[in-house]
Amino acid sequence: MSAKAVGKWPCVMAASEEKAEAPTQQLDVARGLENLPVSAWPPGEGPEPFQYTPDHVAGPGTDIDPTQITFPGCSCLETPCLPGSCSCLRHEENYDGNSCFRHIGSEAKCAEPVFECSVLCQCSDQCRNRVVQQGLQFHLQVFKTDKKGWGLRTLEFIPKGRFVCEYAGEVLGFSEVQRRIQLQTVHDSNYIIAVREHVYNGQVIETFVDPAHIGNIGRFLNHSCEPNLLMIPVRIDSMVPKLALFAAKDILPEEELSYDYSGRFLNLMDSEDKERLDNGKLRKPCYCGAKSCAAFLPYDSSLYRRSEKPDIS
Repeated sequence: MSAKAVGKWPCVMAASEEKAEAPTQQLDVARGLENLPVSAWPPGEGPEPFQYTPDHVAGPGTDIDPTQITFPGCSCLETPCLPGSCSCLRHEENYDGNSCFRHIGSEAKCAEPVFECSVLCQCSDQCRNRVVQQGLQFHLQVFKTDKKGWGLRTLEFIPKGRFVCEYAGEVLGFSEVQRRIQLQTVHDSNYIIAVREHVYNGQVIETFVDPAHIGNIGRFLNHSCEPNLLMIPVRIDSMVPKLALFAAKDILPEEELSYDYSGRFLNLMDSEDKERLDNGKLRKPCYCGAKSCAAFLPYDSSLYRRSEKPDIS
């Protein structure tokens, strides 16, 4: 199963040179709903109000409730969860003993489905196949960038492979995605992301998530053509995957967090990506500042086109 994330393209900002503040001294953007407070910088300012949720919620048009438990748990009561004996580990272990995703450097491995143990599993809460469900483990900060808008950065060192945060929001049906996009003006930022997973029988599972009005801190992540985060769909107890973002490399304190909105694996560009670059007139400029910057933000034309496509999510 491989995944491609496309369709989100608000402007990307340069990182502020202002020194970050300790999260306990600032407004908690997460409103106490995360393991750790998420501060905002500069003091006295914050992003536009939105309804905070640490998890996906069902939105208009979707026929799957992301909170509904659909997967049976494993029966690893007296033995550790290991490939071959644990039903949650379809191929091999997802995480190492330091809670790092084991396959960050392998495109083929990252394309395989990831399942974590759930509340229905008989294994303990200390099972190391429980990472994304543990929530935030690092202090993060929403900050106002030098040029325009808000971004997200870390206040502490994050090792390569560690889970950083989710991209959570309303799970929508395709018709609702198109309705919302058609209501946008040229000046509006589009937060909607489409994740496409290619399954073994040739079908494509699509998940549409919009955190614009109901979402988590993932909505503040900017695009980069050389990102330090990699998005991996992770299923725990629902058919709707959690859009988990892992550190693609070691990330230093006060470094802005970013991912590639197109879903390319660690900035590997294919022929379709290059063809889209030639059609830059349809797209917004990219300001990520990377040496390999593509000049324009990723653009998914299928989300902006009227079609008879059925709702899948």
